[in-house]
Amino acid sequence: MGKPTGFLEFDRRGNPGQPPRERIRHWNEFHPMLPEEERRRQAARCMECGVPFCQSGVELGGMFTGCPLHNLIPEWNDLAYTGNLDQALARLTKTNSFPEFTGRVCPALCEAACTCGLHGDPVTVKENELAVIEAGFVSGAMKPHPPEVRTGKKVAVVGSGPAGLAAAQQLNRRGHAVAVFEREDRPGGLLMYGIPNMKLEKQIIQRRVALMEAEGVVFRTGCDVGRDISAQRLLEEYDAVILCCGAKKPRSLSAVEGIKGAHFAVDYLTAATRTLLDGAAPIDAAGKDVVIVGGGDTGNDCVGTAIRQGCRSVVQLEMLPKPPDSRAENNPWPQWPRICKTDYGQEEAIALFGADPRRYQATVKECRTDESGALSSIVTVRLEPREESGRRIMAEVAGSEEELPCQLLLVAAGFLGPEDYAADAFGLSRDGRSNVSTAPGTHATGVDEVFAAGDMRRGQSLVVWAIAEGRAAAREVDEYLMGYSSLE
Repeated sequence: MGKPTGFLEFDRRGNPGQPPRERIRHWNEFHPMLPEEERRRQAARCMECGVPFCQSGVELGGMFTGCPLHNLIPEWNDLAYTGNLDQALARLTKTNSFPEFTGRVCPALCEAACTCGLHGDPVTVKENELAVIEAGFVSGAMKPHPPEVRTGKKVAVVGSGPAGLAAAQQLNRRGHAVAVFEREDRPGGLLMYGIPNMKLEKQIIQRRVALMEAEGVVFRTGCDVGRDISAQRLLEEYDAVILCCGAKKPRSLSAVEGIKGAHFAVDYLTAATRTLLDGAAPIDAAGKDVVIVGGGDTGNDCVGTAIRQGCRSVVQLEMLPKPPDSRAENNPWPQWPRICKTDYGQEEAIALFGADPRRYQATVKECRTDESGALSSIVTVRLEPREESGRRIMAEVAGSEEELPCQLLLVAAGFLGPEDYAADAFGLSRDGRSNVSTAPGTHATGVDEVFAAGDMRRGQSLVVWAIAEGRAAAREVDEYLMGYSSLE
């Protein structure tokens, strides 16, 4: 520990954020980094605990806490404090393939488990991580490292989200020839088209892809495996295939199906990013009353996006009750805190419209259209928890209907698993949640040469989990091909 009293001397200080009314005028990231000296103070707050829960990545109370990548957090915090940023970068990238992604969009499971958070504020682990990797890019330390020896083995990775990118990076560094197949026109998966630019600017993804290409990874965009190219062809041309196609089948609502003006959130966010990159605007919230069904990160991203597009109003519906504002007694540290958090989109709605856009215990009961068939309003209904057949459900409250103006309805109610065609093309079986089945504790699908990783195998999850999945699958494929593996 470089500063044994650091956690006592220095208060937590995060990267400053632009005021909501300023940042909604643009689509760029809005958290400029702290000066180097202040960042070193923040790194000095790390206690280098005897048992660093921050890097545990374990399940407690039904949810995970601590970093799933088991990042060496105390080590690189100490190195960042002492100014040894190149060494800090080496320790950070030993376990995390893409700190520039997690340092921007991860919910920081590590900070929830930080010992400093037991009786105070946790260390700014996420922002320290981002500072280390960005310093590496600025200094030139982040440069291509193509493998010196090639193995002669070929691997196809289907999907270029964080799981696919992590698997491709690791296998390429091992010396295998790796080709990544992506059905969209740009690599990145949901990093590119599911996360708004103000959370993750797209040149950050393009920068990493360029680095991987310089190391030898081949990206084939606009190529949809299972449609444009057959599973049989991949199996004939490659020694192993890793499917990282995500869990992109959105959960729908019967009340909104077939309604002109209703869209899935991921389609809306994709359209918004395409507008920034290509100038097209197929779905636009400008001048409209927007209602979003879903209270998670995707719903919040829709709020922030709709505000930047110039919506007239925005309401976010959440089926479940409002979480407590502080930890309940049955949710102690170091469990993940089940508390109410106001994210950037909600902050912006409060600043612009004067009220929190969230309405808890509510959902859409009916959609109403005008004479042209376009959506004009919705009818919401309140919900209350009830016990039914031994399980807790959210049931409608009779007489609680309310009509809201709405010309754009966005469904951000989660995902039901991977789309069928890619898995079906390889003849893969599914589990009870429709995810691709793998042997217990492995990424092997039961079909020879075919492996699965990320949300396709795990279900809808976090970027950090996708990276962990991709790295684990890469090690398993390496063992399959070579009989052993030296991958981390």
